[in-house]
Amino acid sequence: MDPEPSSPASASPSAAPDGRNETPDQQMDRNWAELLQELRVAQTGIQILTGFLLTIPFSSRFGELDAVQRGVYLALVLLAAVATGFVIAPVSLHRVLFRRHRRRTLVATADRLARAGLVALGLVIAGCVELLFDVVAGRAAGLVAGGAVLLGLVVLWLVLPLRLSRDAPRVPPEG
Repeated sequence: MDPEPSSPASASPSAAPDGRNETPDQQMDRNWAELLQELRVAQTGIQILTGFLLTIPFSSRFGELDAVQRGVYLALVLLAAVATGFVIAPVSLHRVLFRRHRRRTLVATADRLARAGLVALGLVIAGCVELLFDVVAGRAAGLVAGGAVLLGLVVLWLVLPLRLSRDAPRVPPEG
């Protein structure tokens, strides 16, 4: 896709280390669009998990949960709400900052919010596995399964990207 023409207020295009020939404004626009696409994916997962969690109290077996399981369930509902808040917050931020020439602030803040939302989402996923295994196979199985999922998510969502980024050159933001 061809880059958009730069606005008169933006700097002239220059070749970045990754070979892109875009202005700082174009780079921020691209970064914002990429972040929004990532948030769409995360939001879908959060919505599915939250919907699942909200239906549990209406199932016939909910009354059989012990105090620990109910506590884990309530913590998961809160974490799902927190994850939803973090992932949707960039939309509100964009509405407030719209047409205020604060794209760099928007992208940087939305990035931090997205990262926090992914942490909360990972905890919800691992917690759901823990609760499910606890109810079906016992507390020890729940702790092992939940811990294994959490470890797997840390490897996939943090360790692997950090390892791959170690070999990639760091491109400083322009401007």
